[in-house]
Amino acid sequence: MPKTILFKQDGSQAGEIELNETIFGVEPNEALIFEAIVMSRASLRQGTHAVKNRSEVRGGGRKPWRQKGTGRARQGSIRSPQWVGGGVVFGPTPRSYGFKMPRKQRRLAINSALSQKAAADEIVVIESLQFDTPKTKEFKTVLENLSIDQKVLVVLEGANNNAYLSARNLPNVKVIDDQNINILDVVNYDKVIITKDALSTVEEALA
Repeated sequence: MPKTILFKQDGSQAGEIELNETIFGVEPNEALIFEAIVMSRASLRQGTHAVKNRSEVRGGGRKPWRQKGTGRARQGSIRSPQWVGGGVVFGPTPRSYGFKMPRKQRRLAINSALSQKAAADEIVVIESLQFDTPKTKEFKTVLENLSIDQKVLVVLEGANNNAYLSARNLPNVKVIDDQNINILDVVNYDKVIITKDALSTVEEALA
């Protein structure tokens, strides 16, 4: 069973903590990680792009000239696609880019990403993050105590509002709660700091 060091808020060690083997000790599946990232990024696309076809552009109700006898090509509307200002043919229309993966595949993908982090010693478990008032400087001190100067994802237990407010303005730091852990954030950040209570919730949800 994989283990990692349990840290205190001041950066000192408080012993070791066992990680759930079904989450942090699986053989990473690179293909599923890739597909899950594509799915997550696709769901972020708004898909609100739109153009007007010939029935939606303004004007063009009258035939511009008579059918025969002018020497010019026959035309039925000045809003046909070949005219400047005419409608667009086969242009983009509003759509959703989202797609779904089976639940077991999604779970294996996030577990694979977390296992990669655990194997690379990029998961930092901390007993708790407690602040009397929101203080960005104090959270920066916590990062310095843990010798972390990379992009870091902080996973908190649900009701820790002071820690969230203390960390959210720091550059290269993203704060989420334990209910919203996702593969895109796990892969995108170099280190994952997770509180002991949040770790229990994540293991219960993903095991």
